[in-house]
Order: sequence, then C-alpha cells, then structure tokens
Amino acid sequence: MKKLNFTEKLLGSGFFTGYIPIASGTFGSLAAVVIYIIPGFEDSFILIPAILIFFLYGIYVGTKFENIYGKDPAECTIDEVVGTWISYLFLPKTVGIIIITFFLWRALDIIKPYPAKKFEELKGGFGIMIDDVVSGFYTLIIMHLVVYLFGKF
Repeated sequence: MKKLNFTEKLLGSGFFTGYIPIASGTFGSLAAVVIYIIPGFEDSFILIPAILIFFLYGIYVGTKFENIYGKDPAECTIDEVVGTWISYLFLPKTVGIIIITFFLWRALDIIKPYPAKKFEELKGGFGIMIDDVVSGFYTLIIMHLVVYLFGKF
C-alpha cells in the first residue's frame, strides 16, 4: 500500500482537518474560509487559479486517499476546500455573506442535491471532488440570487 507524503497529507486533508475525528468536512470548510478571508484572496485572479489547482490536485491526491482509507474518506477534505471557495466566487466579501454562504454551503454539501449525489458514486479522486464542485456552484447561484434580491449584508 502506498503512503502519503507530507504535502499530500497537508493538502489532501485540507490542512490536516481531515484527521479531526468529528465533522472533518466542516473543519475543512472552515480552513478554506480562513484562507478566503486573507485580504485579496477573493480577487478572481487569485481565487479561480487556486480553485483550479486544488481541484486538479484533489483528483490526484483524492485517488491516493481513497486507495488508502476507502471510498470518499473523511480524511480527504480538499474537496470541501474547493467547494467552499467556489461558493464565494464574485460575492461581496462581508461578514454576513461569509457566514450565510458557509452555512448554506455546508447544508448543500451534506444534502447533495441532484446531480451531486449521483456524482459522489464515481470512483477515485474525481468522484471525491465533483460532488463538492456541484454543491459549491449551487451555493454560488443561490447566494448571487440572495445578494441580487436583498443586497449586501
């Protein structure tokens, strides 16, 4: 059985949040928010490449995590990082929006509305990543509608 190196563990587990014994996905999402609140990180010229790099790396490292820990393991939370960042794309960076988006994202990631639930069945890193990408885009669309209808808060 292949082992994970330090970088694979660090990034694949969402900065080691995957090794927290309860709610590892929520902690992975919180780690993503901590990075997102760094001034300037919301800039699309930074956030979009970060999403793409972590998504592609997540496919690779997610497959390794699955081979070691089993199907869509809790230890692999890079997918939550990517889904969280997608949720915040092009939204105003206010405390209210950050908090509401976070809770909506977590709910949709857990519920996994169609086709996210179907994509979760796919094997390997792509299956690990794609359901969170879909849920992230659902969150993004809903939050843009909320901001359009109610403004910044």
